[in-house]
Amino acid sequence: MRGPEPIHNFLQHKQYGIQALGGGRLRWGHFEMLRLSIGRKMDVNKMFTIWRVDAPWQPVTRRGQGQRMGGGKGAIDHYATPIKNGRIIMELGGKCEFREVKDFLQRYADQLPFPARAVSHEMLEEEKKKEIQIEQDNTNRYTFKYLVQNN
Repeated sequence: MRGPEPIHNFLQHKQYGIQALGGGRLRWGHFEMLRLSIGRKMDVNKMFTIWRVDAPWQPVTRRGQGQRMGGGKGAIDHYATPIKNGRIIMELGGKCEFREVKDFLQRYADQLPFPARAVSHEMLEEEKKKEIQIEQDNTNRYTFKYLVQNN
């Protein structure tokens, strides 16, 4: 859950979605909250949603309350899906504008257990261009990557 997401950090359908701004875990209840609430708000005749994360698969263990130290690992309490920074959680697309869907996407992104935001394809492209521009304009040859590789 630490570090940036190297693969699933772009929108496949080039429209709108929810992007994680920090790492965390999604439980079954978070999936249900997003599924039901976004399903109520969107127009199913014009729009569609696609999940970009797997179903909860990682077991999370917990010891019973009042247990003393020792005695081994606790029983499985629930399952979760680990999310890294920059991961696209879900996509929404179809015949709609970003101003139509931004309000409810941001409202449900705020309810997730980690920081998240509503994004559009244009926003992600602008950020990528800014990163490339900053990297090109950097005159210091001792970048963080250089320092790590040549310690």
